[in-house]
Amino acid sequence: MHTFVQNLRFALRQLRKSPGFALTVVVTLALGIGANAAIFTLFDQVLLRMLPVDRPKELVRFEWTGGFSGSGTSFGGDLTNYFSYPMYKDLRDQNQVFAGVLAADRSNVGISWHNQAEDEPAELISGNYFDLLGLKPALGRLINAQDETSKNSNPVLVLSYDYWKTRFAASHDVVGQTVLISGHPFTILGVAPPNFQSAIGGYKPGIFIPLTMSEIAMPWTIPRDNQNNHQSIWLTLVARLKPGVSPTQAQASLGPLWHSLRDHELTLYKAPTERFKKHYLDDSRLKVLDDSTGFSPGRMELKTPLIILMSMAGLLVAMCAINVATLLLLKAAGRAREMSMRYALGARRSRIISQLMLEGGVLGIVGAVAGLVMAPFVTNSLVRLLVNTNPGEEPYSAAIDTRVLLFTLGVAVVASLLFSMAPVFHFLRPDLANSLRQSTGTASKSSQRFRQAAVGVQIALSVLLLGGAGLFVRTLDHLRHQQVGFETGHLATFSFDPADSGYGEDRIVPAVNNALDAVQRIPGVTSVAATSDPELDGDSNSDGFVVEGHKASEDEEMGFEAPWITPGYFKTLRQPLLTGREFTAADVREAPKVAIVNLAFAKRFFGSAQNALGHQVGTSDTEEPAKPDTTIVGVVADIKHKDLRTEIGPAVYRSFPQRSHPLGVAIYARTSQSPEMIETAIRQAIHGLDPTLVVDHMRTMDTQIDESASDERALAILAIAFSGLAMLLAAVGLYGVLAYSTEQRTREIGVRLALGSQRSGVVLLVVREMSIIAAIAIALALPSIVVLARLFRSQLYGVTTSDPLTLAGAVILSSVMVVLAAALPARRAASIEPMQALRTE
Repeated sequence: MHTFVQNLRFALRQLRKSPGFALTVVVTLALGIGANAAIFTLFDQVLLRMLPVDRPKELVRFEWTGGFSGSGTSFGGDLTNYFSYPMYKDLRDQNQVFAGVLAADRSNVGISWHNQAEDEPAELISGNYFDLLGLKPALGRLINAQDETSKNSNPVLVLSYDYWKTRFAASHDVVGQTVLISGHPFTILGVAPPNFQSAIGGYKPGIFIPLTMSEIAMPWTIPRDNQNNHQSIWLTLVARLKPGVSPTQAQASLGPLWHSLRDHELTLYKAPTERFKKHYLDDSRLKVLDDSTGFSPGRMELKTPLIILMSMAGLLVAMCAINVATLLLLKAAGRAREMSMRYALGARRSRIISQLMLEGGVLGIVGAVAGLVMAPFVTNSLVRLLVNTNPGEEPYSAAIDTRVLLFTLGVAVVASLLFSMAPVFHFLRPDLANSLRQSTGTASKSSQRFRQAAVGVQIALSVLLLGGAGLFVRTLDHLRHQQVGFETGHLATFSFDPADSGYGEDRIVPAVNNALDAVQRIPGVTSVAATSDPELDGDSNSDGFVVEGHKASEDEEMGFEAPWITPGYFKTLRQPLLTGREFTAADVREAPKVAIVNLAFAKRFFGSAQNALGHQVGTSDTEEPAKPDTTIVGVVADIKHKDLRTEIGPAVYRSFPQRSHPLGVAIYARTSQSPEMIETAIRQAIHGLDPTLVVDHMRTMDTQIDESASDERALAILAIAFSGLAMLLAAVGLYGVLAYSTEQRTREIGVRLALGSQRSGVVLLVVREMSIIAAIAIALALPSIVVLARLFRSQLYGVTTSDPLTLAGAVILSSVMVVLAAALPARRAASIEPMQALRTE
């Protein structure tokens, strides 16, 4: 212990003697380690961390295979992850392997308290939800089985801890108070525990509501009768295994029960074909999957970007370690006499090694602490980039917890060991006689080779990161500047759902029309319209159709995008009308049903846009077979709808006033000025109609497009940052090696100049060897860019893995970096005076 304290004091004294060197090393390590800590904070929460519930390893979820026909609602992922409410009850009550099964869904609801209305994420849960997860209330009580009795009979809710603090100021008097959900009174039972958000990974609801109140919270589901409809799937299920039961055993046990339940549901279909029966029953299986981290469709979307970012951060910290190793070797050359003297005076090799390792460890720990200070700010920015949230609404925390601390400590220790080995090997077998004769340190050939190789590796890694950054920047550029089919500039949009304020179906259409009229009267608004299916927000809304004169084959996909829009929609978006007409004020519920199809639909079924006019299509929200009863009156051009990558395919637009069960809409306002300037006026106009009406998700269409490309934007921004840091590190390393090499060769350069060498030749002498190393590094890095790009090809768009512009850019930028880093040492070498150099010992 005494020796350790002595070594520590000496290490700190060494760092105080070279504050500039210590600061450089600490900043270098802070950048690399801090980036790793920041990205791991999010990586851990999204992909690794278990739910903060009792015994999370016992939790499993379900996924089914086989056929299905009916309505389905999801919040992400395949419909095979969702189940009907009757199926949930059957699985819950008839299994033999689970301690319990819970069900949940997510939705936004309109919540009003003290005459202040807002739109808030909510989770609809089964009565056993909190009990099965083993959670205790922070205040009051939680929803239990007695709060899930029958449809619309349990108007109670539980507040999330964060929402309780922000909206209700953490008041202990909220229990028993009443709030309005979609205009209906609900009683607050209590507050959920502080460390819990949801059983759905990455979701941050403000309130929890019983499933039996789903028609109040989600009035658009009323026609489906979700509480009793076997052919409406909308719930994700979570089960807790009984002690001693494995997921494999549970899946085997559920096989017969699943087959029996599917056999019963098959009888509910009218005249199914033999092929459908086989696909629905014989080909159907129920899978039991681990759910310790919570079901999260968003996790799959973030998985690849986060893996890419962690890989980039790993390369960056490797570069930092190599850079610090190079700096330590340069510093070691100046300590050759010191170490040789210590060896000569009898110091043991183990003592020298422990001293050098401790010095490296101190630098690593200080760098890690500095990185941890920086990490939360980077994590917050990263979360907002990836998941499109406003400050304070992030679903993931930027706090540094024990797991992140241990990870960061591990990275710091590994990095310290790696860069500390450079001076250790340098002083492992010193040349005592030669070192003691020199007034200044000299570099061994092995140390010189190591420094050159280290710089070469840094250049290669910086080229690799530059190539990745170039591919992501090019992808983002292609996405942002492609033609989406309508004009996105000068277009504001917001969500508007009168049902959130308690409006019944008979009042929805008039309320939407009043809102459109109010927005149209705002100065600067040139046109306004609404749709049930907003553009480029990541969602799609499809219905199954029949087409006049077309007999669909059994395997033919007849589900198409089916927005309900108001008159003037295509004019507002400036989506070209190819033939026919737009909807008018006369296309109301009492009038003949009309539709407008896109070009993809017209070409598929009628060969051309003109031929589609006058034909009929049809769909049905009931169990009755669909029949063509809606006349096509227009054809519009195709546009991007779900996101910037996906083509819309066939689409059928219908008149919003003709909808049987009208719901909320997204309103679009075309402006003659900057759309941001009218946001306040829009809110005031809607508030003037009814103070309880909620205007939500107000943004410009350009902002919506940015959000649609959030993953690509985050990757591009961080890749640019990482590649910029990598180039800076490589430049510092290259400069340091060349400057030291020039200093070591002062006498040689002086002799050459004295014998008549040109100063330009001296410049070439200094940079030639490093230029060769840089050329080799670049040549090795370029094919590596192509190979690695193939691993994340799914993240690219409009660019190949061997994009010539990207590769050329990486070569040019890295070459410029090498030239700039070498310029100053070369200039100093060329300015050496021969007589002064010859006097140098």
